[in-house]
Amino acid sequence: MSDFLLETRDLTREFKGFVAVNQVNLRVRRGTIHALIGPNGAGKTTCFNLLTKFLAPTSGRILFDGQDITDEPPARIARRGVIRSFQISAVFPHLTVLENVRVALQRKLGTSFHFWKSERSLDRLNARALELLREVDLETYAALPAVELSYGRKRSLEIATTLAMDPKLMLLDEPTQGMGLEDVDRIRQLIKKVAAQRTVLMVEHNMSVVASIADTITVLQRGATLAEGPYDQVSKDPAVIEAYMGSASVELSGAH
Repeated sequence: MSDFLLETRDLTREFKGFVAVNQVNLRVRRGTIHALIGPNGAGKTTCFNLLTKFLAPTSGRILFDGQDITDEPPARIARRGVIRSFQISAVFPHLTVLENVRVALQRKLGTSFHFWKSERSLDRLNARALELLREVDLETYAALPAVELSYGRKRSLEIATTLAMDPKLMLLDEPTQGMGLEDVDRIRQLIKKVAAQRTVLMVEHNMSVVASIADTITVLQRGATLAEGPYDQVSKDPAVIEAYMGSASVELSGAH
């Protein structure tokens, strides 16, 4: 078994002559948090879209758990355990917090279309749903409609629904975007906690979050890999500092 759960080889995506992702070779080690960072327009979200097959690559290969998944459709990749949490909070606002997790568990069990069954038949999912809510510190909010949660707690709920799909690889797209400092810290600690037995690939703009939890960082610029390594190494790289700050004379530290 390879040390790397996910690998891309010369992954490229062009849009009518514009190269959005340019020969990216990504290697995500099992059981680690790997962050994908870069200035706006660097190709981070396009890269995520390629990994989940929302977009097809122009060229290059994607390997997951040793298998070539380049030509597989999105549903098949999700069934393999590549689960993406979206940039915009995607919860059902008028269902309770518990019911939101239960819906995700139904999808995992393949019972999501059993709409003719009584709600009581879904009660067997409650114990697992509560377990997942406990994992993201939302157990006390189980009976609350999701619409009443704070923005940061909605993101926690979204992580719980992602966990319900039993991911081998969690793809987190800007998990702290739009949050105040208190929520950012809660989500940062939560990602660290849920990543203890899992592999996480995240796109994140908040450098202080990346610095505190990422094992490996890949920096993209104009669709290509600019640098890769642990934060201490990447943050001192003159090319990275210039990409972010426009000058190599300052050191990158905790910048947003």
